[in-house]
Amino acid sequence: MAYDLIVIGTGPGGYVCAIKAAQLGMKVAVVEKRSTFGGTCLNVGCIPSKALLHASEVFAHAKHGMEELGVEVSGTTLNLEKMMGHKDATIKSNVDGVAFLFKKNKIESFIGTGKIVSAGKVSVTAEDGTVQELETKNIVIATGSDVAGIPGVPVEIDEKVIVSSTGGIALDKVPGHIVVVGGGVIGLELGSVWSRLGAKVTVVEYLDTILGGMDGEVSKQFQRILGKQGVEFNLGAKVTGVEKTETGAKVTFEPVKGGDIKTIDADVVLVATGRKPYTAGLGLEEAGVVLDNRGRVEIDHHYATNVAGIYAIGDVVKGPMLAHKAEDEGVALAEILAGQHGHVNYDVIPGVVYTQPEVASVGKTEEELKAAGVSYKVGKFPFTANGRARAMQATDGFVKVLADKDTDRVLGVHIIGFGAGEMIHEAAVLMEFGGSSEDLGRTCHAHPTMSEAVKEAALATFFKPIHM
Repeated sequence: MAYDLIVIGTGPGGYVCAIKAAQLGMKVAVVEKRSTFGGTCLNVGCIPSKALLHASEVFAHAKHGMEELGVEVSGTTLNLEKMMGHKDATIKSNVDGVAFLFKKNKIESFIGTGKIVSAGKVSVTAEDGTVQELETKNIVIATGSDVAGIPGVPVEIDEKVIVSSTGGIALDKVPGHIVVVGGGVIGLELGSVWSRLGAKVTVVEYLDTILGGMDGEVSKQFQRILGKQGVEFNLGAKVTGVEKTETGAKVTFEPVKGGDIKTIDADVVLVATGRKPYTAGLGLEEAGVVLDNRGRVEIDHHYATNVAGIYAIGDVVKGPMLAHKAEDEGVALAEILAGQHGHVNYDVIPGVVYTQPEVASVGKTEEELKAAGVSYKVGKFPFTANGRARAMQATDGFVKVLADKDTDRVLGVHIIGFGAGEMIHEAAVLMEFGGSSEDLGRTCHAHPTMSEAVKEAALATFFKPIHM
C-alpha cells in the first residue's frame, strides 16, 4: 500500500507533521522505534521533567515558603516513589493522547526501526526481526536527537550513578551530592529538582557563564538566584574525567585558562552537555542524503534534502533543539507538501528554562545586537516594583526589552521571574507582527498582574516607566 507521506519518528516534530498532513487530506503513516509515541520529549524529556519540576517546587514551598503567608505546615515529608508515580502518569496521559490523535486522523503506525531504502521506500524492522517495506511519495526524517556526552572524554553512562537526563528523571532516592556537568537548560532544570528535594548540587561548566546563549544580564542574575538556593558553580572549568568509584563517582576538571586539577566526589553525576542529531541506522548514506559537518541533515528553505522526496525537520536539522521549533517545522512542511506556503519565523522562537524563577527569552540578546552593530535601546523593570509579585512573594528577577533605536521595533525580550514562560508570549506575538515598544507599552494590561512588568519595561524602552 502506498502512502502520500511516511514520517520516521513521532516526537513533537514528527507527530505534529503527521497530524497536519492528515488534516490536509494526505494518506499518512508513522514509524516509531519506541513502543509509545511522543519521542524523547514526551517519554523521557520535556514532559516528565516538568512534572518533577512542579512537584519538587510544591514540596520546597511547603517546606520553606508558607509560614510568612500564615500557612503553617509541620512534618512535611517526601514520598519520592509517589512523586515518580505522578511523573509516570503524566507521561502515560500524554503518549496515550498522541495515539488517540493518530487514530482520530486515520494515521497508520508501524512500531520498529525505520530505514530509508531509497526515495519512496522505507523498511521497518520490528523487535522480533521481521521486516516490512512501505512505499510512499514523500519521507520525513524526524528522528530527533540523542545525548551528546562530553567532547573528548570517554564516559560510561549507566543511568544509575553516571546518568544522562533519562536517568536524571528516574533516580530511586535523593542523592547526597549530585554533580551536574553542563550549565545549560537541562542541567539547571534537573539540578533544581534534586536541590529542592534535598541534594547538594554542584554545576561544572566549560563557559564562564551559565545558559550559554542567553542574555548576559539575565544569566548573571539567574546564577545569583540559584546560588541563594544552594546550587554551587565551577565555571570556566574543563571536565577531563568522569568515572565510577566504590562509593559513587568522581569528576575531574581543570580551569580552561590553566591551573590546578580538581576532583569532586559525588553520589550521582548528571552529564548534561547538550544533544546531537540522531541519524544512526537510518540508511542516509546509502540513500545519498547529505549531512553537514555537525552531523545534521542538510535541508533547503523548504526542509528538502538533496534527494527528491526526502525531507527533514526538528533536532536532526539546523536551528535550536526545541520541541516547539520542531512542531512549527512539521506544520510548515505539511503545508508545503499540500501545495501551500508554510514557513517558520526563526527570529521569533521563544526559549524557556523551567526553574523557579523561570527564565524566558525571545529574539536577540544584547550581546547579539552589539556584535551585529545594531543601534538599539533598552528598557528594564524589576519585579520588586510589581504589586502582584510582592503579594505572591515572587519579586526575584526583571523584564528587559530591546528595541531598534531608530524604528522602536522590538528585537528581543528577556524575562527572569515567576511565570516568565507564560509572559514571554505577548512579546512573541508583538514581534511576529513587527510591533514597537510603544505598541506594547500603550496596550492596557490587567492590574494587578505579573505581566504589568512587561508593559513597564516597554514603557521604559520608548520613554519612562510609571512605577519606578
